[in-house]
Amino acid sequence: MLSDENWFTEVYPQHGSALSLKVTEKLHEEQTPFQRIEIYETEWLGTLMVIDGCTMVSDRDNFLYHEMMTHPALYTHPNPETVWIIGGGDCGSLREVLKHPEVKRAVQIEIDERVTRLAEQYFPELCESNSDPRAELLFIDGIQWVKDAAAESVDLIIVDSTDPVGPAEGLFNEAFYRECFRCLRKDGILIQQSESPLFHMPLIEAMHKTMRQAGFPQTRTLFFPQFIYPSGWWSGTLAGKSDLTHFREADARSKPFAAHYYNAEIHQAAFVAPEFFRAVLP
Repeated sequence: MLSDENWFTEVYPQHGSALSLKVTEKLHEEQTPFQRIEIYETEWLGTLMVIDGCTMVSDRDNFLYHEMMTHPALYTHPNPETVWIIGGGDCGSLREVLKHPEVKRAVQIEIDERVTRLAEQYFPELCESNSDPRAELLFIDGIQWVKDAAAESVDLIIVDSTDPVGPAEGLFNEAFYRECFRCLRKDGILIQQSESPLFHMPLIEAMHKTMRQAGFPQTRTLFFPQFIYPSGWWSGTLAGKSDLTHFREADARSKPFAAHYYNAEIHQAAFVAPEFFRAVLP
């Protein structure tokens, strides 16, 4: 919602709160077959993408989400050669995945091609790896892609989706998790954005329960700040076919790329759960 004073405000009515950002210019607006996309230039955060009234990605703080939705899972897996990204149309997660030389193939499956085309125009730095020969961009239904995929054909699945409504609703249920389990190889890992621990704890509880019902023996949630998302505190939840408590620490410490947030110490700290979280989850 854009006010007459050029403040974009996202209201969280269930939690009696809101986030407001000073806007200097509206750069673009369109209704796709799937959702409404708006692009703004803000006073402090740089360019901002909004989908269906919800803040999605900004120049200033996107590194937090993209790094934490990729590097912890990649360094937890012993050898992640094949990666699928379900959603992730802004291409930031794809860029981070392809910083890992061990990755031989990364497939981004985004239902709405306009998200990617607008990202290429307004967030070119996020799309700098789109031409990497290891990258494949598909604009199809990610749920159907997983259903149609061969068993044990992928090492890591990253579900980089919007909130569990609309096109993303089917990404948060047992049927989808069972298909992911089927597609993952022996040490396979699924990581999915899991909203705010402060605002959306029932969702995170349900994700852990449903992932385990789908066959995953281990689940873990990691935490990180994210200014433009509800409460400013966000999470990603991992489900693994094998151990999720250890990671390739030496490789993380000698990572062959620069990062703004992720390092080996952050990796370890991100999985430390607050007391209220431990009380309700395995």
